[in-house]
Amino acid sequence: MEICTKLTAALQARQPKIENESDYFASAVLIPLANYKGELRVLFEVRSPQLAWQPGEICFPGGRIEEEDASAFNAALRETSEELGIPWEQIRPLGALDYLVSPIGVIIYPFVGFIDRPEDIRPNCDEVGRIFSVPLDYLLSAVPLVAHMELATRPLGDFPLHLMPENYPQDWKRRATYEVFFYQYKEFVIWGLTARVLHQFLQICKSVVGRKE
Repeated sequence: MEICTKLTAALQARQPKIENESDYFASAVLIPLANYKGELRVLFEVRSPQLAWQPGEICFPGGRIEEEDASAFNAALRETSEELGIPWEQIRPLGALDYLVSPIGVIIYPFVGFIDRPEDIRPNCDEVGRIFSVPLDYLLSAVPLVAHMELATRPLGDFPLHLMPENYPQDWKRRATYEVFFYQYKEFVIWGLTARVLHQFLQICKSVVGRKE
């Protein structure tokens, strides 16, 4: 049929994407590795207490992917450069991790990079309260605490309940649970999406060095 021929051509000419990506906060982060006195360490930020969103929490450098960013990786580089006060040229890209689609409405594009001169880091105090680093060997040996969160939905005032079956729930309805990882190092607690990205990174590291759980 002619319509099937035209439909095939139209479908094959397009690049599939996340249809409702605009419903999510799309961000890119960089897992920064650096050599500190011969020891490979992972760098973390503590968000400035003055920030309106997640003040004082631990994260990787990163942020929203802007329209002017050529790619998610460019966004990660730009944000890392701005937050750590180092030029892009001092960030050596190592590769990408899997995208993370969070149940709470965030899509994270994580990357791994090596910072050639960590002694040149000058954190942007408007965004970064402090930075700290954790030995990679410590993280590879760490067993994270795994807890669980629950998601639920409920219809709001404009929801057409009269179009739904009579037994459709009108109050909160449990939808799903998901894992939340916690890593502890000294006084620092790395958790949430940052810990989820870290966990994925560590699994890849373990496969590279041949270390088992």
